[in-house]
Amino acid sequence: METDERRDLSHLVEIMRTLRAENGCPWDRKQTHRSLRTYLIEEAYEVIQAIDDEDDDELCEELGDVLLQVVFHSEIAHERGKFHIADVIEGIVKKMIRRHPHVFSDVEAKDSETVLRNWERIKQKEHAEGGDEEGQVSILHNVAGTMPALMRAVKVQAKASRVGFDWPDVEGALSKVSEELSELEEARKAKEVDAVEEEVGDTLFALVNVARFLKVDPEIALGKAVDKFIARFRYIENEVERSNRHLEDMTLEEMDMLWDESKEREG
Repeated sequence: METDERRDLSHLVEIMRTLRAENGCPWDRKQTHRSLRTYLIEEAYEVIQAIDDEDDDELCEELGDVLLQVVFHSEIAHERGKFHIADVIEGIVKKMIRRHPHVFSDVEAKDSETVLRNWERIKQKEHAEGGDEEGQVSILHNVAGTMPALMRAVKVQAKASRVGFDWPDVEGALSKVSEELSELEEARKAKEVDAVEEEVGDTLFALVNVARFLKVDPEIALGKAVDKFIARFRYIENEVERSNRHLEDMTLEEMDMLWDESKEREG
């Protein structure tokens, strides 16, 4: 791609600074770290959508939107005298060098699993040296509570696995699912509302473990299942509309027949 000085990061920073200036954009001027949280999440999901769609042009655009959020937050922090975009860049450069000693130093890492274990050890050491907590820092301490639950479960399990706290194989994880389903059924029969909620959570957590063993991203898998349900349900709606009827007038058996028709059409 042809280079142009007007395309470098400093130009984007200048634009953001202009938008935030006294005579800039009223909307941009009133934004804060907190008010921008939703936009950062939305932009990240749009990047994922572009990746799933294998649309490079869209991916390029959406990555730009994510970069804009990084610059936006950095400029707000700069106005508060906290840090600058250059500090963000310097920080990540140092971190990547520090956490890849097998590339930038003399540490050996024969495979990706070793790399991940070393990464976690380095992170723990960093937090122990830079934090105010007493004693050993948990390897799970920086798993954000604001992450979607499925993603958070995967991250927690993966981190625990790197230090050996894991089933030896998928059979153990599958057995755990069966165990949790039995406990869920017991709670359901006992009509213990709080226990039912807890056991549903435990069952989902156990299923995430199975997905991790099978190298399946549960967030993506569930998303595809939702998409499939929507497509099949839309088929039912369309067929009912063609027959000049309403869903409310259909029996469950009739809707099940249309559901099966939708499945056959997929095949």
